[in-house]
Amino acid sequence: MVDKSPDAFRTISEVAEDLDLPQHVLRFWETRFPQIKPLKRGGNRRYYRPDDVALITGLKTLLYGQGYTIKGVQRILKEQGARAVQAVGRGGAMPAALPGDGRDSPSAAPSAPLASRPDPRQAAEPARRTAARPLSVDAGTVLRMALSELQGARNDLARALASPTET
Repeated sequence: MVDKSPDAFRTISEVAEDLDLPQHVLRFWETRFPQIKPLKRGGNRRYYRPDDVALITGLKTLLYGQGYTIKGVQRILKEQGARAVQAVGRGGAMPAALPGDGRDSPSAAPSAPLASRPDPRQAAEPARRTAARPLSVDAGTVLRMALSELQGARNDLARALASPTET
């Protein structure tokens, strides 16, 4: 890729490559985060400004690195503004904890980071089935990767148990 000035606009393919994200994820985030406003030219081609790239980088850090849900990041954007998320994208401090975001309480709100949610296996009574909520793109990807790893480990274990051991 050609080196560009830090102030240069970037195409969706350049942003996707730089951040190691699929282009469809960037388009999806545009539907969930109206703060991402790429300039659109002929043929609906997107050109991202440096602030857009910083915002997307901050979104990736919060969603993938910190485990926030889309709803949680939307709340941060609403209450603290795009500049707070852009600062994260530029390597700055994480946004301040929001009251009621579930970080300190055992019953985490949906906007809490995934890592701070209680482990359902530790519940005293069996979990009741509730209506399924659609997963965000990032959560679905993480779960598919974890399932794939578990299936691989299961296959390895089955092979190890099936083969005779040497003493």
